[in-house]
Amino acid sequence: MNMAEHPTVRNCVLPADLYYVPEDHIWARTNADGTVTIGMTDVAQSLAGAIIHAHLKKVGTKRERAKPVATVESGKWVGPVKTPVAGEIVEINPRLETEASLLNKSPYKDGWIARLKPVSLEADLALMLKGEAALEAYKKLMDEKKLNDCIHCEGYEA
Repeated sequence: MNMAEHPTVRNCVLPADLYYVPEDHIWARTNADGTVTIGMTDVAQSLAGAIIHAHLKKVGTKRERAKPVATVESGKWVGPVKTPVAGEIVEINPRLETEASLLNKSPYKDGWIARLKPVSLEADLALMLKGEAALEAYKKLMDEKKLNDCIHCEGYEA
């Protein structure tokens, strides 16, 4: 699958099957086992620039919605990655400890951050956007904040 197969806003890839919190630049994917996989959006990786380090919370950590599950660092930015769902971290992406650049190269596949066992999934999903609503929200956000088109500093892998 390549970039052209996903919806984009100003060269920022936003897969249609994910849920988004545009103001926090995070996404969520529901899994068949009831867990939720979360990560940074293409917009987030572009704003951050080349990511050099990722520190993830430990498995077993319980997080409220909008609390950090990770901290990422680039040459120009250090900041939290907030969870869009409340729950317990049941898995973290071990590759990010040594390959933080996966957050740039593959934000929706190999660069996922954590999987959580949610405690209030339906309520949390209702606060997120999906599909056309997410695309429109990102267009508006990028215009309001005068954000540049996404740059794929490490290339892009779907």
